[in-house]
This record gives sequence, C-alpha cells and structure tokens, in this order.
Amino acid sequence: MNSLVKGYMEESNRGALANRDELIVSHLPLVKYLVKRIAANLPSYLDEEDLISVAVIGLITSAERFEPSRGVRFKTFAEQRIKGTIYDELRSQDWFSRSVREKYKRLEREITALSHKLGRDPGGEEIAAALNMELDEYYRMLAEVHAYAFMSLDESWQDDEGNPVSLLDMLEDTSVSNPQNQLMKRQVVESLGKAIELLPEKERLVITLYYYEELNLKEIGEVIGLTESRVSQLHSQAIMRLRSKLKQHGG
Repeated sequence: MNSLVKGYMEESNRGALANRDELIVSHLPLVKYLVKRIAANLPSYLDEEDLISVAVIGLITSAERFEPSRGVRFKTFAEQRIKGTIYDELRSQDWFSRSVREKYKRLEREITALSHKLGRDPGGEEIAAALNMELDEYYRMLAEVHAYAFMSLDESWQDDEGNPVSLLDMLEDTSVSNPQNQLMKRQVVESLGKAIELLPEKERLVITLYYYEELNLKEIGEVIGLTESRVSQLHSQAIMRLRSKLKQHGG
C-alpha cells in the first residue's frame, strides 16, 4: 500500500475514533436522563446502575453506527437506540411476572371488546363492570400493570403494507427530522392523532404532558390536581386504548 495512502487512512481512523469518543462522552447526560425517565415507570427493585450500564452500551453502538450524511441529529439517532437497548434488557430478564402480563392482556382485550360493542371508548366504570370488579379493584389492577403498559409502548406490529409500527415512535417529537417518521404511513399517524383527541379529557392531558411536555407522573399530578398513583392509572388506561385503536387500524 502506498505510504501516503496508508498514512491518510490511519489519520482518518484516528479522527473517526476521536469523533466517536467525543459523541459518547458528550451524550452521557442523555443516558442518565433516559434511564431516570424509564426507571420512574418501573418497579422500585430494579437497579438504575444496571440500566445505566446497559444504556451506555446503546450509546456506544449508536456512536459506532452513526452516519451524519443521513441528515439525522446524533441525539435523535442515539435516543431511540438507547431506549431500545434498555427495553431489550428488561425483556430478556423477564422482570414482569406472568400474572402481570396476563392482567395487562386481559385489560387490553376487554377495552378492545367494549370499544367495538359501544362504538366509543368505555369509561373506567364500564370496564370494571365488564371485568366483574369494583372500581377500586380495577384501579388497583391498573396500578399493577402500569410498568408493563409503559414497556408495551416499544412493542411493534405491522401496518397494511407490512411496515413495523410502534406507538412510541409515533409519540416522539415530530419536530425533529427523522427518516423513520418520514417513512411512516400518514394514515397511521393521523389515526393516532384522532385516537388521542378522542381520549377522555384527563387521559388526553396525561398523554400530552408526559410525551410532549416531558413532565413526569408526579409533576403531572401537581398540574392537574391528582395523586401520582391516579395519574399512573390514567396513563395505563390511555396506552391500552391507543394500542387497541392502532392495532385495529394496522391489523
């Protein structure tokens, strides 16, 4: 190999490594922010430090695979991959008991069935009655499945053309140029927007404040005058409604 060419390649490699390391170091605060935001919705026995270790791996992978020529900001590119790495780790460790998963699926099925039957979103009292539960018992069940409902945001299914669709992808900030968002079917995005608009007022407000204003559940409770646990219940119920509607649209 020509010595000049070899020298150029070695210098380029050093530059790439330096740039990669700079991206990693400068975005470590993003890792901590994402872990804290996700951990706030998960059982208290989960170790944040373990999640940070996993998230850093996601950041490193992002830095290695990032291609500026695609016109996407690194923060946008890395954020999705960091979150995906955390969710993959949680699923692989199977943190949620079979009982929690079954309760979540039972609730989702019941909300879907009632929506079909009534032609509208059922209220909490109607869902509780369909489950043969008292309202307080139903609320306790929502609290139990909250973390699993949060995790389910990252699960994907297919639209009419076989493209992967994720509720989390569609709830992210659309003000940032993102090829994945641009490729997403317009009618699915419109369907989500309509579904959010049709949510009961408090659920719509919780979704808006959490995903668009990036408030945590405690802060949302302070804004709308509800306890954090009640906000958690509203969040879980809203997510199940939205997933149900999008599955109907895409299935």
